[in-house]
Amino acid sequence: MVIPAGEFLMGDGLGEGYAADGEIPVHAVELDGFRMDATAVTNRMFAAFVEATGYRSEAERYGSSAVFHLLADAPDADILGTAAGTPWWLNVQGADWAHPAGARSHWQDIPDHPAVHVSWHDAQAYCAWAGRRLPTEAEWEYAARGGLHGARYAWGDELTPGAEHRCNIWQGTFPTHNTAEDGYIGTAPVRSFPPNGYGLYEVAGNVWEWCADWFLPRYYAKSPRHNPQGPSIGNGRVMRGGSYLCHDSYCSRYRVAARNHNTPDSSSGNCGFRTIALPLPEGQGR
Repeated sequence: MVIPAGEFLMGDGLGEGYAADGEIPVHAVELDGFRMDATAVTNRMFAAFVEATGYRSEAERYGSSAVFHLLADAPDADILGTAAGTPWWLNVQGADWAHPAGARSHWQDIPDHPAVHVSWHDAQAYCAWAGRRLPTEAEWEYAARGGLHGARYAWGDELTPGAEHRCNIWQGTFPTHNTAEDGYIGTAPVRSFPPNGYGLYEVAGNVWEWCADWFLPRYYAKSPRHNPQGPSIGNGRVMRGGSYLCHDSYCSRYRVAARNHNTPDSSSGNCGFRTIALPLPEGQGR
């Protein structure tokens, strides 16, 4: 989708962010136009990359990845343990992009779902093959806002306007019971919910999306106004958008200003990515 050049106010202007995430101060950002994927990269798309290159993801090389406990589909022997402090995450042997719930699952059963168990390094490898790149954090937020100014979500300030679900997040009691009022317990196929004003789907919920930037909470205080590229150092890489596990009782990061991060070699069953087109060579049109 074509995202027009423009200016916006980046950050949390509603006072709802987490202090440790550094969603403030709100600051003006000017961006050149760019072209962004309408959806997260799907299993079908990632499979084409793997078939063409023989690439092995970091989860495949490590031999395991994190799967949400209600979604695991693997023999008991493949459950290697739980994550410290977050026991709803299981370390599942054989879980990777091609087997998102474990050994008994396969991407071909859900080809139009976002590719998950994709690390930041994996996403970079895909981009190099596809001739694309990851969005900067500023590009991601600007595009996700869809032309709305200062709104809480990509569609406005109400989570469920007219009682209609606009994103795939958790309903019920986390982490034991998901009522799936929005239709999904795990990932949803791309284009399951209405697009935002720029034609982008699922920029809230479904899966976290990697950005190019390092994560440094204090960066907003000194961020350049024009086309900011992020800090030169940081604690992991930025992730945006929230996922199907977000719930207002502990993680309201499906707000459009919300930020998160992880180490660039990390993978899990709720993290994917979308890409941006590289500029066309001069003289080749737009």
